[in-house]
Amino acid sequence: MLTAFGPQIWLSDGPVVTAALGFRYPTRMAVIRLGSGDLVVWSPVALTDTLRADLAGLGRIAHVIAPNSLHDTFLGDWAVAWPAATLHPAPGIARAHPDLAFAETLCDTAPPVWARDMDQVVLRSAITDEVVFFHRPSGTVLLTDFIQQFPAGWHRGWRGLIARLDLMTEVRPTMPRKFRLALRDRATARYAADKILSWPAQRVVMAHGTPVTKGADMVLEQAFGWLRD
Repeated sequence: MLTAFGPQIWLSDGPVVTAALGFRYPTRMAVIRLGSGDLVVWSPVALTDTLRADLAGLGRIAHVIAPNSLHDTFLGDWAVAWPAATLHPAPGIARAHPDLAFAETLCDTAPPVWARDMDQVVLRSAITDEVVFFHRPSGTVLLTDFIQQFPAGWHRGWRGLIARLDLMTEVRPTMPRKFRLALRDRATARYAADKILSWPAQRVVMAHGTPVTKGADMVLEQAFGWLRD
């Protein structure tokens, strides 16, 4: 089900998915209506009849974004459902899906189709390269994995211990330790952090954590400010 989150942006939570070693992750997508009226789907979740009906009432799906290689599970289903939509891949995704037709790989510069509505930058790591977006009309920064916050008890036993050590259960959403250690190049990461922290953020949406509607600048500073030290 789609829920309004701000001007021209809606969110929908998908099913919980199980990743490596049995870690469970919630899923979340966003839908953005561009100034042209076309819709952009960010990080698509599992497609359901309810979600289809909600989308039909919003407009034409013209673009589908796979923001990193860990969030491409349902991409093929969306390509089948909306064959006229353009698929926009983060680095590495097109190679992993030779059966799908993609536009050019996303980079630090927004493509003309949404440059007026959204800005973007790539965070590069040994785990995955993620494209982080800023939706100007709603002041929303969108991330999938580079900021997370799981509630206490979400992971149990040894997984719960790892989650705490990885900073996945901090009081305030932040970048997990594994992603901090996996950043490929400090200068490139600092450039991305500077760009993210320059955005006039009012909200933060992450795939794995409650969306932030207050203190967005403080959340982003905690997650990325250390890169400036």
